[in-house]
Parts: sequence; structure tokens; C-alpha cells
Amino acid sequence: MVEVTATPRSSLADRPVQVQVRGLAPSQLVTLRASLTDEQGECFQARAFFRADKAGEVDPGRHAALGGSYAGVWPMGLFWFLQPDTLFRRLVKRDVAGSPFVVRLEVFDGLRLVTGPQDQPLASCEAERWYVGPGMQRVPIREGRVRGALFLPP
Repeated sequence: MVEVTATPRSSLADRPVQVQVRGLAPSQLVTLRASLTDEQGECFQARAFFRADKAGEVDPGRHAALGGSYAGVWPMGLFWFLQPDTLFRRLVKRDVAGSPFVVRLEVFDGLRLVTGPQDQPLASCEAERWYVGPGMQRVPIREGRVRGALFLPP
């Protein structure tokens, strides 16, 4: 049975996440896809192609992506290379304290440049990416023409 995991499942956005796929056939070609929908409803995606090792595992931190959104060994590549489905959109988190970005990680059999609704992943999981830690206090700043926010730890 194929399984994809993100460790930790919930973390701050500047912390590394280890993605691993287990249960594949040795040397199986797969596509790993990360996707999220921002607060405006815009979809962002990244995909990378991998060949499973002899144990039937894929780890982007140890195995080189063969292509897709990036190539080579990039442990956080699926998160760093997220691109909008609509041109000229930027990934911006507006409500930093209220909710996380939820990144869906999916693994597909073979090399998939495009995935449609009929394509079923072999396995999937979700990772939460928070921008503010628990107990943080947000203080709005308005001084003359300066606008901003001060984040104070508990």
C-alpha cells in the first residue's frame, strides 16, 4: 500500500517539512504534486518526477527530482516551487494569524504533466503551514505614513 507523509504535519511556514513516499515498486516512476488554494481561491501547484529507490521509497531530501517544476535534490522543492494556475498571481497570506495554508501532497503513478479530475492519486496527505506561532500577539502599527504589524511572542 502506497503512503505519502509530511513530517511534521503542522508547522510554521519557515520550518522544514520532510516528505516521504513508501510502498512503491522498486524503480517505479511517480509524480509528486503539491497544491494549495489561497484565500482568494487561486490554485498554486508544483510537481516533481521521481524514480523510487530499491526499497520502493521516494524522499525529495535524498533523491533527485528528474524534472517537473524543478530538478535535483531539493528537500522543500514542492513547497518552494509552487506556481499559480493563473499567470501573474502571487502567493500571499493575508490572514497570517487566523488560519494556515493547507498544502495537499499527492503521489501519482508515472509521469504526469497534467492531472485531471479523473486521475486518482496512489496516496495523499496534507501539511499545514502556519505564519504565526501559538500565543503570538499582533499589534497594528500606524505612525505617520508607516503601516505595519508588530508580532510579540507570548
